[in-house]
Amino acid sequence: MATFDLTVVSAEDRIFSGQVKSIQVTGIEGELGILAGHIPLLTAIKPGIVKLTLADDKEEVIYVSGGFLEVQPNIVTVLADTAIRGDELDGDRILAAKKRAEENIRDKHGDTNYELLTAKLSKELAKLRAYELTEKLVKNKR
Repeated sequence: MATFDLTVVSAEDRIFSGQVKSIQVTGIEGELGILAGHIPLLTAIKPGIVKLTLADDKEEVIYVSGGFLEVQPNIVTVLADTAIRGDELDGDRILAAKKRAEENIRDKHGDTNYELLTAKLSKELAKLRAYELTEKLVKNKR
C-alpha cells in the first residue's frame, strides 16, 4: 500500500511527522479515512482521535481537541489546538476530569454555560477513547 507524509502539529509542538499508510479522523461532517492519493481537502475537525497506520503497519493514536485537516496529493497536515499522543495520556486524570465535567453539567443544567460544559465533557470522552485505544494497541503488541 502506498504511503504519504503526515504532520500533526499543535499550538505548542510538532506531535508527529512521518510516512503513513492511512489516517482516520473525525471531521465536522463525520468520520474521514485518508489514503495516499486522496483528493485535496480542507476541513475542520472535531475533538477526537487521529488514528494512524504507519508504513510498517503499526498503529498509533493521537488525541486532538479540534482544529483543521489539510489534504494535498502527497502531504497531509493536521493543525490541532491541542494534540497529545495516546501513550502520554493519563487514564486516572481523564476519568477524574470526566467526572468533574459530568457533575458540573448536572449542577448547572439551567446555566447559560451549558454548551461549554458539554463541550468540556465531549473533550474528556474523546481523550478517554484515545487512551483506551492506545491501551488496546499496547496489549495486542504483547
